Amino acid sequence: MEFARMALVGSAALMAASMATALLAHGNVTPQAVDTTALPDIGTEWLEKNPYSGNAKAIAIGQSAYGQNCARCHGLDAESGGIAPDLRYLELGESGDQWFIERFQHGSAHDGKVYMPPFGEVLGQKAGWAIRAWLETKHEG
Repeated sequence: MEFARMALVGSAALMAASMATALLAHGNVTPQAVDTTALPDIGTEWLEKNPYSGNAKAIAIGQSAYGQNCARCHGLDAESGGIAPDLRYLELGESGDQWFIERFQHGSAHDGKVYMPPFGEVLGQKAGWAIRAWLETKHEG
């Protein structure tokens, strides 16, 4: 009887721990497609500088793309609640562009844990730069 109770308590603890891990992880994040056909073509080679900076159409597309693909972790209007970096403070200019596009392309993982999934191959360069163009409008120094 004692063994059965210990087994039941142990099973419950394992189940609770696995559920907590699932709640804290990103889970299955399904990227939402972004229609970038209205944006000028920029080729297939990844650029180091945002070609859409200040482009009103890109900013509108980037706002929608961010809301569908980034807001769940980085917060509405790029204002993070602490789970992921607050992208309003992302550096402007080429150094900020390079940091952003590296993370967008390859994501972020440490010690086997995925903190941000890679979006580069899934959403493409045009969508990434459109999101960055929108983020520039949210910048706070």
